[in-house]
Amino acid sequence: MPTVHLRGQTPETLAAAFPGLPLAVARRVLHRVVGEDRDRLDGVRGLSKALAFDIGARGLFERLEVVDRRRSAVDPFVKYLFRSSDGRLFEAVRIPLEKPRFSVCLSSQVGCALGCRFCETGRLGFLRNLEPWEMVEQALTVKRESPERPLTGAVFQGQGEPLLNYDHVIQAASVLRDPSGLRIGSDRITISTVGLVPQIQRYTDEGHPYRLILSLTSAFSEKREGLVPLTARYGVAELAAAMRRHATTRGGPVHLAWVLIAGFNTGREEAAELARLFHGVKVRVSVIDVNDPSRAFEPPGEEERGLFLSALAEHGLGFVRRYSGGADIDAACGMLASRARGGERHEPPCAPS
Repeated sequence: MPTVHLRGQTPETLAAAFPGLPLAVARRVLHRVVGEDRDRLDGVRGLSKALAFDIGARGLFERLEVVDRRRSAVDPFVKYLFRSSDGRLFEAVRIPLEKPRFSVCLSSQVGCALGCRFCETGRLGFLRNLEPWEMVEQALTVKRESPERPLTGAVFQGQGEPLLNYDHVIQAASVLRDPSGLRIGSDRITISTVGLVPQIQRYTDEGHPYRLILSLTSAFSEKREGLVPLTARYGVAELAAAMRRHATTRGGPVHLAWVLIAGFNTGREEAAELARLFHGVKVRVSVIDVNDPSRAFEPPGEEERGLFLSALAEHGLGFVRRYSGGADIDAACGMLASRARGGERHEPPCAPS
């Protein structure tokens, strides 16, 4: 019989993995190993000796090794570098929120295959998908080291493209959300993508309750392709149609992430094209400055940034400016893993024209 990573299971998958385990008892098992973050099942109400023996024999309580932990000296961000049992390195970030609580940015893959030009993870290349338990354990590690603040949010926006690890990401999100798991509200779990249209359509059709955000970065396919090679397969118009359908089906706004790059995607024409692409639906743009250690891409100055935000507002596009924290601890995706692997493996990309 196969082994089962207990921290990556929902009550339903636990019950399926261990025949004879009632769903109600599976919920108590999940609460013990994830909700209470414990490695023993003694005293779980309703768990028979035979089932306890089976779970003990096949169930794994594996934890991740924390290789490095960096606390910012300028803000409350904490960057974690993990090593899995096969020696792979990946990261998570504790993100402070306004109230005394925090969110966590989770990796979904070791490296990434999509090669976005401004992303350090894209320069690492792709090694493998993370298992559901490895994503849940990232959140648990941050939670157990931050007892003074509750964990109230999670975003799959670390290393990797979450929708290329679709089933595992959905499974991990389900554990984070489950009342017997980490009890994070579904509206506080975000899954980010750079734009895989078939997976966006599947996600919409399956009706998952988590927020889906598209990292767009330019409203023009030709420009975007220079940064995000995947655009050659799925152009901006096709992406916009998929996100419009998702928003209409779900009943909320279109969520877009916009990495601000000086002299590239801060012009009024970008805001005007966004308004055209999403005419008739609400849009919420999360704006954040680029953080590129190669220095090929630089963040805009205050005036350039302000003009772009004003253009968004003039076109009726809602936006929020995100704080790019943890600059002193390599908090952006892939930076710490790259350093641990001996520095950048690829030549810096050409600056956008």
